[in-house]
Amino acid sequence: MSKLISVVVPFYNEEENVALVAERVAAALDSLEGYDYECLFVNDGSTDATREKIESVSAVNPNIRLVQLVKNQGQSAALLAGMRSARGIYILTIDGDLQNDPADFPRIIEMLNDVDCVCGYRKKRNDSAVRRVSSRIANTVRRAVLSDGIRDTGCGTKGFRRECVPHIIPFNGSHRYYAALLRNAGFSIAECPVEHHEREFGVSKYGIGNRLFRGIYDLIGVGWLLRRTVVIEIEEED
Repeated sequence: MSKLISVVVPFYNEEENVALVAERVAAALDSLEGYDYECLFVNDGSTDATREKIESVSAVNPNIRLVQLVKNQGQSAALLAGMRSARGIYILTIDGDLQNDPADFPRIIEMLNDVDCVCGYRKKRNDSAVRRVSSRIANTVRRAVLSDGIRDTGCGTKGFRRECVPHIIPFNGSHRYYAALLRNAGFSIAECPVEHHEREFGVSKYGIGNRLFRGIYDLIGVGWLLRRTVVIEIEEED
């Protein structure tokens, strides 16, 4: 019997990328022996034709399902909405801008046979110098504060066993702290080098203002949360 894989992709105003994402996920997983897959394309309140594009590809590909958010709530909410709707034993994520490559999925699936969570890291980033430097600084500070052992928390290519999902706390920005939250909950985590491409269509939704300063704020909150986490142990009756 084949195992079911769930692929979660958040989209916000990415109408030009929807069909390409569908094609590249299919190319990566259609011939993967021993696995079936579903795609949860999450429309995060887009104001362009993203919803119509998802409905169009889902009409011809039964593996694709639309998850429609009532309004734009951000990447963390979109990812978690898709993950909570997923039916697979493994859940894979990529960003909807096609800078992540679904061709990395088979290797991540193989690793999920041995660990609970796999975090991709971009071995060669195709971003501007400003974004690369700011990301390097943010990752260095985060590792120093949280000791999560992850070199590239901003990489959208990740994989999880479905048991991880209830331990992801829903807050705006949580997608950058999956490793810290799951490691704190006792799950095993590994890293995997992945490809990173230049954006072909659309524009980035992130800049220095909504990454750096909000990231500092989130880091303080997550650090507090991890220090205050209570592990409840109940003595078993004889």
